[in-house]
Amino acid sequence: MRAARSWIAFGGLLIATISSSGFAIAAQGTQYPAPGKVPAAVDAATLRRIDDGVGQVMQRFNVPGAAVLVLKDGRPLHAKAYGLRDVEEGLAAGTGTPFEIGSITKQFTAAAVVRLQEAGKLKLDDPLARYLPDAPHAHQVTLRQLLGHTSGLHDYFDGPEQEVDALATQPIAFDQLIARIADRPLDFAPGSRWSYSNTGYILLGRVIEVVSGEPYADYVRRHLLQPLGMHHTFSLTDRERLDGMAVGYRHEGGVLRRSPYFHPDWSGAAGFLVSTLDDLARWDRGLAEGRVVSKAGLAEMTTPLRTADGDSTDYGLGLFVNSVYGQRRIGHTGGSQGFTTADEYFPDLGLRIIAFTNLGDKAPEAGITLTNAVFSALHPDIVAAWSRPAAGEDATVTARARASFEQLQAGRGYADFSDSLRTKLDAGLGQGLSRAIGSYGTPASLIYKGTSSSEKGTMFNYVATFGPGVFMPYRVRIDEQGRVAGFALD
Repeated sequence: MRAARSWIAFGGLLIATISSSGFAIAAQGTQYPAPGKVPAAVDAATLRRIDDGVGQVMQRFNVPGAAVLVLKDGRPLHAKAYGLRDVEEGLAAGTGTPFEIGSITKQFTAAAVVRLQEAGKLKLDDPLARYLPDAPHAHQVTLRQLLGHTSGLHDYFDGPEQEVDALATQPIAFDQLIARIADRPLDFAPGSRWSYSNTGYILLGRVIEVVSGEPYADYVRRHLLQPLGMHHTFSLTDRERLDGMAVGYRHEGGVLRRSPYFHPDWSGAAGFLVSTLDDLARWDRGLAEGRVVSKAGLAEMTTPLRTADGDSTDYGLGLFVNSVYGQRRIGHTGGSQGFTTADEYFPDLGLRIIAFTNLGDKAPEAGITLTNAVFSALHPDIVAAWSRPAAGEDATVTARARASFEQLQAGRGYADFSDSLRTKLDAGLGQGLSRAIGSYGTPASLIYKGTSSSEKGTMFNYVATFGPGVFMPYRVRIDEQGRVAGFALD
């Protein structure tokens, strides 16, 4: 649930923002193969590519266990589990093993809110104050802005990592949780920007309780899970069901260790569900077929919100709506202390890929990396087209971009940056960047994706690749001395 940060710098000002796991940098002039070519069955060669891609990801990032499901037009095409669900006991992961799904929970919360709107019990554009009058900034933000991460409310998970890590395993009252951000000003004017915030979803969980008269977990179970036959989906509050789920792990000082769990008071409506591959596929099918919300409600969930300036946020209501490998993608990732997961749908291909892992490392997240690797195995032609550089590449600029990227990873040097930007990086901001991206390793390639305009000048767009399923957009602006005067890094 703790979102990854992207770091943006223009004109020497380095800013940390929150970003999705996808991006929409398109190579100028790139021609992609026609969509709709996913086969009705997976042949042996494709299965080997899937196994090879998954195996490389698991080996490179030391992922204990994983489970993957591929569906075409809602029908299962391939399912397989890898590795161990419990390292200490030597228990193998299975395709039916329950995994914590983290922020994939948010689409359940969003669907519940939309469902209540369709029942006439609330309106998305109502101010939060109509339901929670004492909540922070309740008169300034709407339910829609909470759902789409445009409220400006600060994230209650923010704070020193070790401190929050320890606190998040302990019970906490709702009022105490919200008190963590109650005295904070809004990060920005509501609707003016997008920034991922778990606070909005914790508040929405309480709104659901107020409007429905039911505890959040009961509402989800009675109105969402049971009607779809999702008998293997439960929450972290269901203690008696936790024994059969995968054990979460993360690396500490380079050593794989069993991870603590978020206490459900902390994750709640923002990310406390546990599920299986089959159950999550049931959810996706029910949502698509209009059995959770109406087709109009689903359209609202999958339409990106726009900021006050008209820019797309690439996020609807509980769902990212972006693109990868030149293909439209709708879905969400989930990340907790010991798990990373992803549920991604490619509408032009009728293709859905779900991946669960019991590794909580965030740089990169194994769940989304596996969905990318499986996509690459299914569609090597599309990925090959996406990997070709755009026309008009300037070798000198590319060399400067690669050198500057590697300096950001190393957290020192910064010889290829302008003086003003180097000063800010040396002052400590560079160390934060190094911690965020250094673990990705040396880029295998830096693919030129053309140019775009910013208010400060021309940006040269690249994608750094790091092996199967791992890539990162990187944009640079070059000053008159040929040095990097601004950059954007997701």
